[in-house]
Amino acid sequence: MSDLKKLTNEVGAPVADNENSITAGPRGPVMMQDVWLLEKLAHFDREVIPERRMHAKGWGAYGKFTVTHDISRYTRAKVLQPGEETEVFVRFSTVAGERGAADAERDIRGVAIKFYTPEGNWDLVGNNTPTFFIRDVHHFPDLNRAVKRDPYTGMRSAQNTWDFWTLLPETFHQRTIVMSDRGIPDGFRHMHLFGEHTFSFYNDKNERVWCKFHFKTQQGIQNLTNEEAEKLNGMDRESAGRDLFTAIETKNFPKWTMYVQIMTEEQARNHYENPFDITKIWRHAEYPLIEVGELELNRWPENYFAEVEQAAFTPAHVVPGIGFSPDKFLQGRLFVYGDAQRYRLGVNHNLIPVNQAKGVKGGVADYHRDGFMRTDGNYGRTPAYTPNSAGYWTSQPEVAEPELELEGAMWRYDPKEDPTDDCFRAGGDLWRVMTEDKKALLIANTAADIASVTDNVKYRHAVHCYKADPEYGERFAKAAGLCWDKVLELAKLDNNGLIQATLTPNV
Repeated sequence: MSDLKKLTNEVGAPVADNENSITAGPRGPVMMQDVWLLEKLAHFDREVIPERRMHAKGWGAYGKFTVTHDISRYTRAKVLQPGEETEVFVRFSTVAGERGAADAERDIRGVAIKFYTPEGNWDLVGNNTPTFFIRDVHHFPDLNRAVKRDPYTGMRSAQNTWDFWTLLPETFHQRTIVMSDRGIPDGFRHMHLFGEHTFSFYNDKNERVWCKFHFKTQQGIQNLTNEEAEKLNGMDRESAGRDLFTAIETKNFPKWTMYVQIMTEEQARNHYENPFDITKIWRHAEYPLIEVGELELNRWPENYFAEVEQAAFTPAHVVPGIGFSPDKFLQGRLFVYGDAQRYRLGVNHNLIPVNQAKGVKGGVADYHRDGFMRTDGNYGRTPAYTPNSAGYWTSQPEVAEPELELEGAMWRYDPKEDPTDDCFRAGGDLWRVMTEDKKALLIANTAADIASVTDNVKYRHAVHCYKADPEYGERFAKAAGLCWDKVLELAKLDNNGLIQATLTPNV
């Protein structure tokens, strides 16, 4: 029997750090030599057969994206130039549920948009929230295991979920959103969509800015209470999919308005917190929404399996004018999403029609050969190597994005050691802008969701609520039946002290 207290890699060598990715400097990109991270992600991608590991229950539709405003000063991407109209395919999903799960569950909603641009496919993969639970991709498998089924009982476990969440303070803002009225959207048409991560734009002068993507629903926000969702799930487990299908069939085409937020490189260097941390947001008052265009869904797929189940997305698919950022979570997703599709659908999944590029001048010439389910001519007799004397497969350096200056040593940095890191600011701001009825609903939803969890975990959450806003903490503690004096005493501790004080159920 192995000593499970000490973590090793797949061949028995000790693992030095299972929390923090190796990056180039404290805010730099993730290094490929973080071999335990790659092993961890690659194994995670292959844990479930045959459905998607996450986002298993989903619905999709085709439509168009039309640019209505000029942002060419920020990006050279053809898909974002004034007047451009681009075909899209969008897949919506819940996250934690399996393929047979109900649509109206308390969960974030995944949204993946495939833009079929003349420069190749652009996949924008995000959620219906502007933030996320975790900021280092090392926690990606762990988050999903915590919200999935318990290995002993085979059931969902609120204990596992809340234990994991409350051990990572950076999850607090997302916890607040999921437990709020927006935790159960009334179908996909009535929620906003977000790219979540910080991406980059670069223009025809190779000047870079950082950006975030927002899509605001034109149908208006509508959400469900726990009671409404419970009743709806008992009547129709496909309620969100049916609503989307009915809207398109009756030509009541759902629409969203796309916006971007822009931050210059200079602003990023002087920002009061890490602008690449996905658990943080950029305040609209500081970085206003800039309107770009309109997303419309207007055509239902002909075959669910062929076009929805086999749809594959990865944020690694960008086009010239759009790039990445040092966001640690994004850096890992650039690998893990494509790798999951290679496992789930096969190495040639981009030959499946829904995933194929459309309208690219000269066609796709990706240099890939062979593999299971190769369905085309496999590039015939052209050379399979580069460089070659015939001039095939030549690179196109004119589309390269600008260089990115890095600073700092290569190391496993813990964001909590950054003196600018505040995991509770955004959650507190959200609480303070809520109306009283929304505050009451948030407290009631949280108390109900966490009711079966042990008190030590409840106290952790209460302390986090208090640090976000004292009123938030006091009202949750009262609803959860906790001792307020004990919350105040625990709130004096730093994060490590709080964890140590709440490791056992008998706080």
